[in-house]
Amino acid sequence: MSVLPLVFTSGWASGINAYAVVFLLGLMGATGISDEVPAQLERTDVLVVAGALFLVEAVADKIPYVDTAWDAVHTVIRPIAGGVVAALIAGQDGSLPQLAAAAVGGTTALASHLVKAGVRMGVNTSPEPASNIIVSLAEDLGVSGIIVLALFHPLPAAIIAAVALVLGVITVIFIMSRIRRYWRRWQARRAARRSRLVQPL
Repeated sequence: MSVLPLVFTSGWASGINAYAVVFLLGLMGATGISDEVPAQLERTDVLVVAGALFLVEAVADKIPYVDTAWDAVHTVIRPIAGGVVAALIAGQDGSLPQLAAAAVGGTTALASHLVKAGVRMGVNTSPEPASNIIVSLAEDLGVSGIIVLALFHPLPAAIIAAVALVLGVITVIFIMSRIRRYWRRWQARRAARRSRLVQPL
């Protein structure tokens, strides 16, 4: 069976919450629920670190503006994680298929990360924090569900991930005015902070 659907799905999920992907895959492999998980992800140290960072992200991701800062930091981390997980799933160290899988996983993770970050910018223009928490919970549940589904039914999971990615891109285009508004507000705040720092004592 081709690993491409699982690679694509894990990449999409990594772009939203890479730590959840690593932790869930590792946990399901370590407990024997699935034998499709690479042994490297089942290691105790990997599970502990991924679980701890998953908890940190679960909190940071639900705080307006903190979530966007967190996303900015993870613009590099999530695509790399997506590529590494994809390469481990593909196996065959240094082979062309493994390199191709890493490219697919990393690219898909970058695409879903950019969609997530854009949607969050739009959501952060809302005056109340509830919408931010709701979106974050939906992402957490979505990633968890799609990873479990991908291990047992990789093709349907990949189709769902692809549809979610397309819908995400459409959503970002639809709320682009909100994203621009958030960006202008963020730049104004940064300029205000800088002006306070350079004021003479």
